[in-house]
Amino acid sequence: MSSATARHILVKSQEECESIKKEIAEGAQFTDMAQKHSLCPSGKSGGDLGSFSPGQMVKEFDQVVFNQNILIGNRRIAGSVPDTDVTYNNAVWLLGIFSGS
Repeated sequence: MSSATARHILVKSQEECESIKKEIAEGAQFTDMAQKHSLCPSGKSGGDLGSFSPGQMVKEFDQVVFNQNILIGNRRIAGSVPDTDVTYNNAVWLLGIFSGS
């Protein structure tokens, strides 16, 4: 995959991440969960990160987006990634990868 279009949810803990992942698996809309729970400003737009290529995001983010996807229904939902951004130190990302090429 040379590029991806993704949404994400940034939360405070692994427990919160797992709880949100479960709700999504049970049918909750990723965009609604991002608007409700995400600490990132992108949460207002459903966690939309737009399109990006490998190397444009932090290494840990790229590793999950481009290598470790898990299928939930017809959506690929990646696992959690420890956040490396000092603004949100010790936070956790939940990534929903909706397309890639």
